[in-house]
Amino acid sequence: MSQLRVGLVTKEWPPFVYGGAGVHAVQLTSALRSAGNVHVDVHCFGGPRTDGAFGYETPQEFASANPALQALATDMLMAHHLGDVDVVHSHTWYANMAGHTASLLYGTPHIVSAHSLEPLRPWKADQLGGGYQISSWAEKTAYESAAAIIAVSDGMRRDVLASYPSIDPTKVVTIRNGVDTNQWHPIDDPSIAAKYGISGRYAIFVGRITRQKGLAHLLRAWADVPDEYGLVLCAGSADEVGIGAEFEELVRELQARRKNVWWIKEMLPQPELIPLLTGADLFLCPSIYEPLGIVNLEAMACEVAVLASRVGGIPEVVADGLTGKLIDYTTESAQFESHLSDGIIEMMSNPEKLREMGSAGRKRAIDEFGWEAVARTTISLYRSVLA
Repeated sequence: MSQLRVGLVTKEWPPFVYGGAGVHAVQLTSALRSAGNVHVDVHCFGGPRTDGAFGYETPQEFASANPALQALATDMLMAHHLGDVDVVHSHTWYANMAGHTASLLYGTPHIVSAHSLEPLRPWKADQLGGGYQISSWAEKTAYESAAAIIAVSDGMRRDVLASYPSIDPTKVVTIRNGVDTNQWHPIDDPSIAAKYGISGRYAIFVGRITRQKGLAHLLRAWADVPDEYGLVLCAGSADEVGIGAEFEELVRELQARRKNVWWIKEMLPQPELIPLLTGADLFLCPSIYEPLGIVNLEAMACEVAVLASRVGGIPEVVADGLTGKLIDYTTESAQFESHLSDGIIEMMSNPEKLREMGSAGRKRAIDEFGWEAVARTTISLYRSVLA
């Protein structure tokens, strides 16, 4: 079988990976390259790289432009350099227009991975202003013209078809995210917790400060959790000023009443994050929108039980009652927060059950979310659009 040349287009690439889509792009690239007969050229934002990826700076003329315009300008540079690949595979709206334009320019099939959807993230208008209309247009145009769309969960597939009803359902296929369980595995190293002053039993959140992640709900719910249980928040910079200020105020209020609430403000490197996950009793994912939730897979691979919202693709990852507990999300904030605190108390009060769920979670991550299978299925899709 002839070698396949893939142009993978992404905003995020090391060292600038801050979300699940970036993690996915890195891990998928590695898995594709290991599969044989596939050459992957990575085209990414953020300027030149020394790792073989093609990195692009935002054109100087757009340095002060709205972030959505900056993304489109960078996409045009990328599209210009995508003429020698068999398939273009783009990730998130930031890069979708590079794939779409290259497809128009060179006749190359364009595949989109659906990690999230702009119509389901209206709070992005707070971050992008009028650029949200541009990002929505870019995503819609790319999706409706794509040769195929990869949904990272069955829930995401349903959302794609509901958001863009003109898309042929046969073009939308589910290929779930994977997790590298050789990289993500339990590491018992109490020195990392000690470095950040963390002591005693604790639950942990890892993610961005954005409305999507439900952090304000979690912090209000935590006020009703007994203070014998600690809370570790590994949460970096906020998507926009409003949610950042709200989060900081809620953290301050909690810390004023109890000593065991810790906020780690930077994105931790894996050698520190994995021991913190391993040392946690419970991983928390209170998202109000989550196409799949790679963080849950990473926590499960580290043998940590998960408490998460029953939204999007999360139920396809977290087996309710086996690897964790799912909480029904409702727009009635007080009710959702009450259910969160009840669930947290129930789980934290049963350490033996938490350990059983953690063991079951790692087994599920190994058995059902390996990258080798993800790569195989993805390559089959690439070849199908070339047939």
